[in-house]
Order: sequence, then C-alpha cells, then structure tokens
Amino acid sequence: MTGTRPDGLTAYVAVTAAYWAFMLTDGALRMLVLLHFHELGFSPITLAWLFLLYELAGIVTNLSAGWLAARFGLTSTLYAGLSLQIVALLALSRLDPTWAMALSVPFVMVVQGLSGVAKDLAKMSSKSAVKLLAPQADGGLFRWVAVLTGSKNAVKGFGFFLGAALLGLIGFKVSVIAMAVILTVILVAVVLLMPSGLPRGSKAAKFAHVFATEPRVNRLSLARMFLFGARDTWFVVGIPIYFHQVLSDGTPEGARLAFFLVGGFMAVWIIAYGAVQAAAPRLLRARSRSVEEITRLAIVWVGGLTVIPAALALAALFPGAWLTPVLAVGLLVFGFVFAVNSSIHSYLILAFTGAERVTMDVGFYYMSNAAGRLIGTLLSGISYQLGGLALCLGTAALMAGASYLAARRLA
Repeated sequence: MTGTRPDGLTAYVAVTAAYWAFMLTDGALRMLVLLHFHELGFSPITLAWLFLLYELAGIVTNLSAGWLAARFGLTSTLYAGLSLQIVALLALSRLDPTWAMALSVPFVMVVQGLSGVAKDLAKMSSKSAVKLLAPQADGGLFRWVAVLTGSKNAVKGFGFFLGAALLGLIGFKVSVIAMAVILTVILVAVVLLMPSGLPRGSKAAKFAHVFATEPRVNRLSLARMFLFGARDTWFVVGIPIYFHQVLSDGTPEGARLAFFLVGGFMAVWIIAYGAVQAAAPRLLRARSRSVEEITRLAIVWVGGLTVIPAALALAALFPGAWLTPVLAVGLLVFGFVFAVNSSIHSYLILAFTGAERVTMDVGFYYMSNAAGRLIGTLLSGISYQLGGLALCLGTAALMAGASYLAARRLA
C-alpha cells in the first residue's frame, strides 16, 4: 500500500469515532430485531435464521475485505461500511408487520446480511489502521488495540440497551429511521474530519493473497472461530429468550418491562466485556511480557473459560427461582474471562502479521471470527429449541473446549 503516514493520534481518534458510531447502531439493531420478532411469536430456530445471513456475509466479507482495503485503501472500506449500514437501516424501515412469515423472514435475512457486510468492512478497516498507527514500543500495540476493542464493545453494549429501550418506547420503524439519520450525520462528519495519509491502496494487491500463509495466523484463527462460537451459542438466542420468558408476566406492560431488563443485562454484559478488554494489558502486565509469553496466556485463559458454561449447564438441569440470578452472575464471570481471551487474540493477530500483509491477515482472522458467530448463532437456536437452556450452555462448553484444543497448537 502507498501513502504517507498521518498524525497517528488524530487518525486513531477519527477511526475510533467512526467505529463507535457504527457499533452503537449494530448493537441496537440486533436487539430490535431479536425482541421485535420474538414478540411476534417467532420460534428460537426462526430467530436464529434471521441472523444467519448476517454472519455468513461476515465470512465472505472478511475474506475479501483485506484485499479491498489493500486495493482501494482503508478509508474507502471504512466509509463503505458506514454507508451500507445506513442503507440496511432504511431498508428495515420498510418492513410491514402484515407480511407473511415466508416473505418477512427472507427480507430481514437479506437486510441483516447487508448489515453484516457493513460491520465487517468497518471492523477490518479500524483494526488494520491500528497496526499502522500504533507505537510499537513498550506494549503500545496491545494498549491501542485494547482501547479500540474495549471502547467499541462498551458502545455496542449501550446499543443493546438502546435498541431494547427504543422498541419499548417508540416502536420498531421509527427506531431504525432515527438511527439511519444519526449515522448519516456522523458519516458526513467523519469524512470531513478524517486526516489524509492513511494507505490509499495499491493496484498490485492480488485477491489470492488473502489466504493466510503464516501457520500461527491459521491456528489463532481456528481458536478464534471456536471462541466466538462458544459465546454466541448462548448469547444470540438462548439467554435473551430465556430471560424474557422468566421476567415477563404475560401482560403487554410486563413484556415491555422485560424488554428493558433483557436489554439492560445484555448491555451490562457487553459494556463490562469491553471494559475488561481495555484493561487486559494492565491485568496481564503485557508491557513486560514477550509475544511467546502472551501466547501461552491465551491457552491458559481459554482453558478456564471452558469450565464456566459447563457448570452453568449443570445448574440449568435443576431449575428454580435461584437459577436466574446464578445465570446472570455466571455469565458475567464468563464475560470477564472471555474478554481477556478476546483481547489477547486481538493483540496476537497483529503481532503475528507484518505491516505489508496486515489487511489480508486481519481479514482472514475475522473471517474465522464470523464463521464462529455463524456456527454459534445456528447452534443457539437449535440447541435451545431442542434441549432448552441446559443443552444450549452445554454446547457452548463444547465450543470453548474446541478453542482450547486449537489454542494449544500456538505454543
């Protein structure tokens, strides 16, 4: 890629602001769609289908996004991601609740797929920019990656609450239109304020280069796939629907209150997850550790993660009034350990790749991330419908165990 290096901090702030804006609407849209269609009576498997094309689009997008950024430049792919999200929001505003399920489900799937393309264009662009902008000395790369990722998840967590709250207060259609308008204003501001100098792309970039050739990148990508599969197996459908069922009293007012409670918990989980991600370099004392030492930590932390959903699955076999608070606490603990794992991965992918291949390797890595979310999304709906909460959480434990086996090959 060509181009002069911009002022690092200014460009970092601009990229982060654009990413924040996107993730706020992404989190809100997920809760809007999930709770709106649950209220309309969609089954857990059908709800999972609504998000499958979103995740499938992420696989395809990440496979090609690294090449697109190398070919056309990071700012181009970042702006494209924001623009496509605006289009997706406006398209969802045209959804008619009187449509038959055979029409409404494919329509929402296609629009969610467009949103999935948008998200992964924005994510790949932002993460790749950090590799090029961050100072390399004294753990600077780990700190800058952790701040971007952690703050992003805090914003997305607020988006979860915002989406649930907007659904209860102003309804589905007005909510998505309002978010489209706000995101349009932010996109215009970012385009006007973004400093020049980020790489503009090179015609020499070949699509065949997107496939990772570094063995550690491939192994880390496999571990990442199962890691996010472990989270989304309970996160996407199972736990939100379970909590809504146990917190709602069956009345319209109770259902609206349950929206706020479910959205609030999901928001707290994501925000806390983001805070831990941002603090991970300090928690791990990363400044004094080598890449090899941090790689070994990745194995230890995912091993600990496996135990948590397994214990919660066992608890779910004995339902009672105590189960909901135990699940809430247990899932917050899961979030803490998961966040440390995710932060380590986000650092390692940039540590394992060189500046000349950063968009390619980051795109390949996040393709695996999207594959894990796709698998987890599908398993969330199927496992919850077939075996309830216990099977849903037990399946998550198996996915975490697979991530541990893959991570062991990094050492």
